[in-house]
Amino acid sequence: MFAAVKDQYPTRSRTTCESFERPDPVVWGAATGGPLAAEAVAEYDRRGFHTAEALLPANDVGNLLEETSRLGLELGDDERVIREQGSGDVRSVFDVHLLSDLVTSIIRRPEIAGIARQLLGSEVYVHQSRLNVKPGFRGGPFYWHSDFETWHAEDGMPRPRALSISLALTENYGYNGGLMIMPGSHRTFVSCAGDTPENYFRESLVTHVPPTGSPDEDHLTRMAAEFGISTFTGSAGSATVFDSNCMHGSNGNITPFPRSNLFVVFNSVENTLVEPFAAQSPRPSYLGSRDFTPLP
Repeated sequence: MFAAVKDQYPTRSRTTCESFERPDPVVWGAATGGPLAAEAVAEYDRRGFHTAEALLPANDVGNLLEETSRLGLELGDDERVIREQGSGDVRSVFDVHLLSDLVTSIIRRPEIAGIARQLLGSEVYVHQSRLNVKPGFRGGPFYWHSDFETWHAEDGMPRPRALSISLALTENYGYNGGLMIMPGSHRTFVSCAGDTPENYFRESLVTHVPPTGSPDEDHLTRMAAEFGISTFTGSAGSATVFDSNCMHGSNGNITPFPRSNLFVVFNSVENTLVEPFAAQSPRPSYLGSRDFTPLP
């Protein structure tokens, strides 16, 4: 049974979107004592993200791409595999840190998990991991959203003391469906309209414009005017670290150039999940882990 926790980020169960300044810090730890320099920590605090080149060597990138293909074939109709509507192409494979020894070894490295410990100011565990695939010509978009809004409403994550690290496994161009973030949006929490439908989680992973969990167009327009939009490019092996409350999304991929990323969510062991704040029941563990064991 989960302990009762005061809801500081009310969302859903409302007819209109609202927004307010987040009451929690962005950087919970010290600027020193981790793999990031003080300037990088300050950038992350200000913009909500940090980019790094060549975080993964080429041999790791190649091996992870092979893992993506292997898992997609071996798992078949497993619920942890999400496929594109229509084409049936693999869109995401979840729980990859439990399915692949290679992924497990990579995310435990000091230059990866150490970033999460430094910024979150505590030991961390993996809330979610996935391999995202956008094949050439057919890769679908991911609509604008704050991860924390979903994790709070549907998983029961109390506070935005979590971050994601996206590791590029292919070249990320400005035109093959790369990540877009509104810099500085991480300090504004958008409380979304609508209720969470029962068993909504499968639909939300493939629907291009979800019925709830995303801000309305007026809010997105105002936020884009205030913060702007940064599009991330980089070679295979580069990485983007971003706060859980960043407003982000990505376009579809109609180019011939596929885009694949290893995506790992680290949560603080001092921010473990409780009952969902705006859903009838928690999502499956491959979307929101309830194994809070710290990474070694």
